[in-house]
Amino acid sequence: MSYLDTLFSLGGKTAVVIGGTGELCGEMAVAIASAGAEVVLVGRSQEKAEARLSQIQAAGSKGYFIAADIMSRDGLQALLSEVVEKSGRCDILINGAGINAPTPFLDIPEDEYDRIFAVNTKAVFLACQVFGKYFIDNYISASIINMGSMSGVIPLSRVFTYSMTKAAVHNISKNLAREWATQNIRVNTLVPGFFPAEQNRKVLTSDRVDQIMGHTPMKRFGKAEELNGATLLLASNAGSFITGEEIIVDGGYAAMTI
Repeated sequence: MSYLDTLFSLGGKTAVVIGGTGELCGEMAVAIASAGAEVVLVGRSQEKAEARLSQIQAAGSKGYFIAADIMSRDGLQALLSEVVEKSGRCDILINGAGINAPTPFLDIPEDEYDRIFAVNTKAVFLACQVFGKYFIDNYISASIINMGSMSGVIPLSRVFTYSMTKAAVHNISKNLAREWATQNIRVNTLVPGFFPAEQNRKVLTSDRVDQIMGHTPMKRFGKAEELNGATLLLASNAGSFITGEEIIVDGGYAAMTI
């Protein structure tokens, strides 16, 4: 094997990508597959999954789609059981499902608040419980990558409930990293800046776009494939001593707030 293969190869690994039918996590799934892993796309749309699976197959890798109830423990347990039955094991978990809403703070209804927390936070909490127990019980050196957000670090886009949920994801990731480090289970948060994804198009009005570009040194949005390097670092042996970190990919936005 070449030096880079030794560092970044995911051959023999199985990765579960929750939210893998979305724009960002779908691209990340293809990157992981291209590095040799078998990839399980978890989402709601079979049609979107088929497009990604075609890319995975074109890269010479294997993958399949599972529709799962990620907001219930039973649904996640059923997901894990199906993955183990089909693939034999799981080594990598990416928690990337997410929803958003631009509702002004004083107008946020309780049902919207509860719905966003259920998808963005509770689902991550439950997935880490279900898959974490599996990793510990089976002595698997695993990598968990939870998708965070710059709005969970800096109050920047007036998406109040979304920002709260992502701040919670950042916090649980650090706590689990500390808890599970001796079990060789790494837990990190991948923190995108502004990328053209489904969940943020509805909140990025022209005035917000102007503000974001004014505070981003690279003066542009990120491209989905620009998350791939950080993803492979966190998923592979190259990141074997990285845990409890927030890996920010934002074109320099955070640097402008210092």
